[in-house]
Amino acid sequence: MTERLKLQEESCAGCGVRLQTEHPDKLGYVPQSALEREPVICQRCFRIRNYNEAASIAVDQDEFLRLLGGIAATNSLVVHIVDLFDFEGSLISGLQRFVGSNPVLLVVNKVDLLPKAMNLNRIRNWVQQQAKAEGLRTVDVVLCSAKKNIGFDHVIEALDRYRGDRDVYVVGATNVGKSTLINRLIRDYSDMEEELTTSRYPGTTLDAIHIPLDDGKSIIDTPGIVYSSRMTEIVPRGFLQSLLPDKPIKPHVYQLNDGQTLFIGSLARFDFVEGERQSFTFYVSNALNLHRTKLERAEVLYAEHRGGLLGGPSVEQLAEMPDWTRHSLRVRRGEQKDVFISGLGWIQVNSTAGALLDVYAPKGVKVLLRNSII
Repeated sequence: MTERLKLQEESCAGCGVRLQTEHPDKLGYVPQSALEREPVICQRCFRIRNYNEAASIAVDQDEFLRLLGGIAATNSLVVHIVDLFDFEGSLISGLQRFVGSNPVLLVVNKVDLLPKAMNLNRIRNWVQQQAKAEGLRTVDVVLCSAKKNIGFDHVIEALDRYRGDRDVYVVGATNVGKSTLINRLIRDYSDMEEELTTSRYPGTTLDAIHIPLDDGKSIIDTPGIVYSSRMTEIVPRGFLQSLLPDKPIKPHVYQLNDGQTLFIGSLARFDFVEGERQSFTFYVSNALNLHRTKLERAEVLYAEHRGGLLGGPSVEQLAEMPDWTRHSLRVRRGEQKDVFISGLGWIQVNSTAGALLDVYAPKGVKVLLRNSII
């Protein structure tokens, strides 16, 4: 059998895409010289693993929906992994209609990013309420950190409790830590020696990967859904490392008078337009600059210092991102709210006195008020 015929039956051990040797600019490319490696991985996975570099290859959104749409016809436990730092941005909209009557286990990853004094039971209750409000019915909610090995025993216990005689479909948006968690499952549940490719780049897994279990069933790792409403999808790839926290967030508390503005790097702007003097707590990556100024000076300051004094991305990179859109938000008296900016973090409104706020973020990025997580 020729090498080409072999490749027609072979998928990349790292991302699951079908391998090919003909087109270097397309998915699944592997050089002829790399065919002798065991296991065989595509050039893209090789670059991610060895150089932390990812080729910019778009994956068709219809393919994601096709894979999700087939779950309802199976007998499976669906494990939906979400990113606690970007909860509303990483929850798959309308998942319930894709999974049919299959049970859904909600695994909330990256709890290690929260300040250590956090009450995890309160966080779990908050997650349950938010998921219910989004129309998602879950058999359980488990908090964990796949990267730091926090709460992973609870994930295994929940799988044992709810799986029964079923396959396990793992679904999630890009960059929620799905492949990291799958690799932990491989080590605990399977005889497979090769782990999936993981990286800080969105869309690392490109096709469904079947991981055989000892009882003849499988864990099926599906590609990450790409949501352009997340800041992580629109910033330059080289800036992702600054945007995505990799250690516990240090909350920054600011006492603001109305008529004051706070910039989050050069990525977003928070205006306290009207209200009593009060404090706001910013939960964003420690690598981002926060800069306070007067509202009347905000536009001039941004024009003169974006990408410089205000922090990255660079002026050239910002020019390739969407223009800002203003979101006017009113916190009513007595409410306890967060201002959530998908992929960037959130701002807790600490007072219940009420406030009128304007938030500027790149067009398309999800900005909303939610019940306070903390």
